[in-house]
Amino acid sequence: KAIARVGIGLDTVDLAAAKARGIEVFNTPEPPAQAVAELTIGHILGMLRNISRVDRAIRAGDWKGQFGQLLSGKTVGIVGFGRIGRKVAELLAPFGVEVVAHDPIAPNVSGVRFVDLSTLLTTSDVVTLHVPYTTDNHHMIAAEQIASMKQGSFLVNIARGGLVDEDALRSSLVSGHLAGAALDCFETEPYSGPLKDLDNVVMTAHMGTYAIETRGQMEREAAARLVNHLSKIGEI
Repeated sequence: KAIARVGIGLDTVDLAAAKARGIEVFNTPEPPAQAVAELTIGHILGMLRNISRVDRAIRAGDWKGQFGQLLSGKTVGIVGFGRIGRKVAELLAPFGVEVVAHDPIAPNVSGVRFVDLSTLLTTSDVVTLHVPYTTDNHHMIAAEQIASMKQGSFLVNIARGGLVDEDALRSSLVSGHLAGAALDCFETEPYSGPLKDLDNVVMTAHMGTYAIETRGQMEREAAARLVNHLSKIGEI
C-alpha cells in the first residue's frame, strides 16, 4: 500500500513499478540536511589539514606534523543547491569562503554566486556534490570534468557514488592534479577498490545521515507518513 524511504534519495525504489501498482512512495527530505552538511564540513576540514593522514602516521609510529591549508579564503563550489547544498553554504559562512553554486534552479541567495558547472569546476578550490543520482547525470564528474578542475583542488562526494568516475578520479589523484578527495559513497558498496590505497583519499561508509539525532527523527517521520497515508485510505 505504501513505501516510506528513510532518507532523501528515491533511486533505490522502483518508482515506475510502484506507480503501476498504485503504491504511494514517501521520503524524509528535511531531517538529513544538517547531518549530511556537517559531515561535508568535517571532510573538507579533514582533507585540508591532513587529519586522517597524520592519524595513520602516528599509529604507525611516525610522529611528524604535516602542513595543510586554511579553509578561510578558499572558493567552495557546491553542485546542487537543494536542502543539503543550502545548509552546507550556511555552515561555510563563518569560515570566510567564497561560495559558488550550480543548480538548474538558481535561487536568489545572498552571498552565493550561481554559475554553470564548467565555471564552478575551473574556479573552485573545493568542489562538493549534493545532487541526486539519475541515469542522466551518471559520471557527471568524469575525466574531462576532473581535468578542468584547478590544479591542487579537492573533491568531496557525500551524495551518490555514480556521480563520479572513480577510475578517472584515481588517475588524477595519483598524478597530483587533484590534491585530495573525500568520499562517503561509491559505485559499488561495500567499497574495496583501489582508491583505498591512496593516502590522499578520505573515506567514510555511506554514513551522511548517521547521527543519532537525525536517524531517530527520520524513522519517526517515515513511520508517521505511513500511518497518515494508511489512515487516509482507510487501511487503519
